Amino acid sequence: MKKIVIGLLTVALAATMLAGCGSKKEESKKDESLSKIQEKKELVLGLDASFPPMGFTDKDQNIIGFDIDVAKEVAKRMDIKLKLQPVNWDSKEQELDTGNIDCIWNGLTYSDERAEKMLCSTPYMENHQVLVLPADSKIKSLADVKKQSVGVQKGSTAADAVDKTDELKDADIVLMADNVQILNDLGNGLQAAVMDEVVAKYYTAKDEGKYKVLAADLATEDYVIGFRKGDKALCKEVENQLKEMAKDGSLAKISKKWFNEDITTIK
Repeated sequence: MKKIVIGLLTVALAATMLAGCGSKKEESKKDESLSKIQEKKELVLGLDASFPPMGFTDKDQNIIGFDIDVAKEVAKRMDIKLKLQPVNWDSKEQELDTGNIDCIWNGLTYSDERAEKMLCSTPYMENHQVLVLPADSKIKSLADVKKQSVGVQKGSTAADAVDKTDELKDADIVLMADNVQILNDLGNGLQAAVMDEVVAKYYTAKDEGKYKVLAADLATEDYVIGFRKGDKALCKEVENQLKEMAKDGSLAKISKKWFNEDITTIK
């Protein structure tokens, strides 16, 4: 009988220990992403600092742009500081995974591939991939590009759009670090470029008579904010702040500052 009782007690003790271990594991999985940001009082935003008008470096070496203004307002409402951290766009996922940044917020386009690697927020703006040409280019359609050299940012969804566009399969695709470099080379080695419509519109307005956008939509996309896979609490808080900004008109005000109209989509 004593052996039976001792056996039962051993089983019960083992079960209790396993339950304790299980609860500890559950605790370790607890999402502390928001509380950690609130504790350190800072959100580190990773960006490509040469992506106007979303986020870019001005002549005084200040990082400005639509996404920057929105992020600053979100951080203000969360009562935290915003730290802007330029990163290599081609290795942005690594920067996020290693904890060097807390989010990627700079004209980040949603894709299924990116959604596998990071937690994507609710879309806040719609974007299109377009073909940009020198103003005096004789190219009138995608079919005219053929074996011309086309500049595309490495690691961007513009590169994905090019891969899926049959008319560009014979083009000489030149992968480059950023859109500023691409536009500088447009007409000086590059015959065309594929990039986000918001960037193309910004530069065609800024440098009037230098570039033109071909009336061809290579892809329609959504801009999102990227977080680490488990950082659901932080993502949700940022989304809630954006929704409040949409309701009180703050988001529309920032959009009109940069685009002369409200082109945001979050409700």
